[in-house]
Amino acid sequence: MKLKILKKKIRRLEKRLQEGSSKLAKLKQNLQAAESAKAMKAARKSAACATAAKSLTGATKPSSAKKPKKKLNLTFWNTIEFADAGKQAGWRLNRRNKTVAGVATAVATALWAVQQERIIGDVR
Repeated sequence: MKLKILKKKIRRLEKRLQEGSSKLAKLKQNLQAAESAKAMKAARKSAACATAAKSLTGATKPSSAKKPKKKLNLTFWNTIEFADAGKQAGWRLNRRNKTVAGVATAVATALWAVQQERIIGDVR
Protein backbone atom coordinates (compact mmCIF):
# COMPACT_ATOMS: atom_id res chain seq x y z
CA MET A 1 0.00 0.00 0.00
CA LYS A 2 1.05 3.58 -0.54
CA LEU A 3 2.13 5.62 2.44
CA LYS A 4 -0.58 8.22 1.95
CA ILE A 5 -3.35 5.61 1.99
CA LEU A 6 -1.90 3.90 5.05
CA LYS A 7 -1.70 7.19 6.97
CA LYS A 8 -5.30 8.00 6.04
CA LYS A 9 -6.52 4.61 7.23
CA ILE A 10 -4.58 4.98 10.47
CA ARG A 11 -6.18 8.37 11.10
CA ARG A 12 -9.66 6.95 10.52
CA LEU A 13 -8.99 3.97 12.77
CA GLU A 14 -7.66 6.12 15.56
CA LYS A 15 -11.03 7.88 15.61
CA ARG A 16 -12.82 4.62 16.24
CA LEU A 17 -10.11 3.01 18.32
CA GLN A 18 -12.41 0.90 20.47
CA GLU A 19 -13.43 -1.42 17.61
CA GLY A 20 -10.25 -1.84 15.59
CA SER A 21 -7.19 -1.85 17.85
CA SER A 22 -5.71 -5.00 16.31
CA LYS A 23 -6.29 -3.72 12.79
CA LEU A 24 -4.68 -0.41 13.79
CA ALA A 25 -1.59 -2.20 15.11
CA LYS A 26 -1.32 -4.20 11.91
CA LEU A 27 -1.64 -1.09 9.74
CA LYS A 28 0.96 0.78 11.81
CA GLN A 29 3.30 -2.15 11.36
CA ASN A 30 2.69 -2.07 7.60
CA LEU A 31 3.37 1.68 7.58
CA GLN A 32 6.64 1.23 9.41
CA ALA A 33 7.69 -1.55 7.03
CA ALA A 34 6.81 0.60 4.00
CA GLU A 35 8.74 3.58 5.38
CA SER A 36 11.81 1.46 6.09
CA ALA A 37 11.60 -0.05 2.59
CA LYS A 38 11.42 3.45 1.14
CA ALA A 39 14.46 4.51 3.18
CA MET A 40 16.39 1.42 2.04
CA LYS A 41 15.49 2.17 -1.57
CA ALA A 42 16.73 5.76 -1.18
CA ALA A 43 19.97 4.53 0.40
CA ARG A 44 20.47 2.06 -2.43
CA LYS A 45 19.87 4.79 -5.00
CA SER A 46 22.34 7.14 -3.31
CA ALA A 47 24.94 4.36 -3.19
CA ALA A 48 24.36 3.66 -6.88
CA CYS A 49 24.75 7.37 -7.66
CA ALA A 50 27.99 7.46 -5.69
CA THR A 51 29.42 4.52 -7.61
CA ALA A 52 28.29 6.07 -10.88
CA ALA A 53 30.03 9.30 -9.92
CA LYS A 54 33.20 7.36 -9.08
CA SER A 55 33.11 5.60 -12.43
CA LEU A 56 32.67 8.91 -14.21
CA THR A 57 35.74 10.30 -12.45
CA GLY A 58 37.64 7.16 -13.39
CA ALA A 59 38.23 5.94 -9.83
CA THR A 60 36.66 2.51 -10.28
CA LYS A 61 34.58 0.87 -12.92
CA PRO A 62 31.80 -1.51 -11.98
CA SER A 63 32.27 -4.91 -13.53
CA SER A 64 28.64 -5.12 -14.60
CA ALA A 65 29.00 -2.04 -16.83
CA LYS A 66 30.92 -3.86 -19.56
CA LYS A 67 29.58 -3.20 -23.01
CA PRO A 68 29.33 -6.12 -25.38
CA LYS A 69 31.85 -6.02 -28.19
CA LYS A 70 30.54 -4.90 -31.53
CA LYS A 71 30.96 -7.34 -34.37
CA LEU A 72 33.08 -5.70 -37.04
CA ASN A 73 31.63 -5.66 -40.51
CA LEU A 74 34.80 -6.57 -42.39
CA THR A 75 35.35 -7.38 -46.00
CA PHE A 76 37.40 -10.39 -46.96
CA TRP A 77 40.50 -8.27 -47.61
CA ASN A 78 40.20 -6.37 -44.33
CA THR A 79 39.99 -9.67 -42.50
CA ILE A 80 43.22 -10.79 -44.13
CA GLU A 81 44.90 -7.49 -43.18
CA PHE A 82 43.84 -7.87 -39.55
CA ALA A 83 45.06 -11.46 -39.48
CA ASP A 84 48.44 -10.38 -40.88
CA ALA A 85 48.71 -7.59 -38.33
CA GLY A 86 47.96 -10.07 -35.52
CA LYS A 87 50.59 -12.49 -36.80
CA GLN A 88 53.17 -9.74 -37.04
CA ALA A 89 52.42 -8.59 -33.50
CA GLY A 90 52.85 -12.16 -32.28
CA TRP A 91 56.17 -12.45 -34.09
CA ARG A 92 57.37 -9.16 -32.56
CA LEU A 93 56.40 -10.40 -29.11
CA ASN A 94 58.25 -13.69 -29.60
CA ARG A 95 61.34 -11.86 -30.84
CA ARG A 96 61.30 -9.55 -27.81
CA ASN A 97 60.85 -12.48 -25.42
CA LYS A 98 63.77 -14.32 -27.01
CA THR A 99 66.07 -11.30 -26.64
CA VAL A 100 65.02 -10.83 -23.01
CA ALA A 101 65.55 -14.52 -22.37
CA GLY A 102 68.92 -14.36 -24.13
CA VAL A 103 70.05 -11.45 -21.97
CA ALA A 104 68.88 -13.21 -18.82
CA THR A 105 70.73 -16.37 -19.85
CA ALA A 106 73.91 -14.39 -20.56
CA VAL A 107 73.74 -12.71 -17.14
CA ALA A 108 73.12 -16.04 -15.41
CA THR A 109 76.06 -17.62 -17.26
CA ALA A 110 78.34 -14.74 -16.30
CA LEU A 111 77.34 -15.03 -12.63
CA TRP A 112 77.90 -18.76 -12.71
CA ALA A 113 81.37 -18.25 -14.22
CA VAL A 114 82.28 -15.73 -11.51
CA GLN A 115 81.16 -18.16 -8.81
CA GLN A 116 83.17 -20.98 -10.38
CA GLU A 117 86.29 -18.81 -10.49
CA ARG A 118 85.84 -17.95 -6.81
CA ILE A 119 85.48 -21.64 -5.93
CA ILE A 120 88.52 -22.60 -8.03
CA GLY A 121 90.49 -19.68 -6.54
CA ASP A 122 89.67 -20.86 -3.03
CA VAL A 123 90.81 -24.41 -3.84
CA ARG A 124 94.16 -23.28 -5.32
